[in-house]
Amino acid sequence: MTSILILNGPNLNLLGTRQPEVYGSTTLADVEAMCRAHATAFDLSFEQSNHEGVLIDHIHAAKGVHAGIILNAGAYTHTSVALMDAIASVELPVIEVHLSNIHAREAFRHKSYIAPVAVGQICGFGAQSYLLAIDAIKGHLKI
Repeated sequence: MTSILILNGPNLNLLGTRQPEVYGSTTLADVEAMCRAHATAFDLSFEQSNHEGVLIDHIHAAKGVHAGIILNAGAYTHTSVALMDAIASVELPVIEVHLSNIHAREAFRHKSYIAPVAVGQICGFGAQSYLLAIDAIKGHLKI
């Protein structure tokens, strides 16, 4: 079965309690359960870290193990050249995900360092953004 890594960055461990007016009341455990129920064609692995280097290590470790990555890099989206370089290095398809519509928020959130090395970006649909990303990577991989 095709394996996909769903990788979550800083503060996503606080989903459900952190700014629910922006990010909703769904927890990260809820997101994982929703994804597992939706992605019957995939073997899903989930990781979350608040540390940039740990996220990079997960991206590097995905090469040869996973067919693709769904990445919510959180605030690192707007700051991390290192994550961008890691994604480019492993040559795996990446779908960038955000719960909120980053283009309708503060100006600094409009710039993504992930987008240039991602297959595409899904944002603004809350927890459903992950399900849309699963569908997108399934289509991209032609599964």
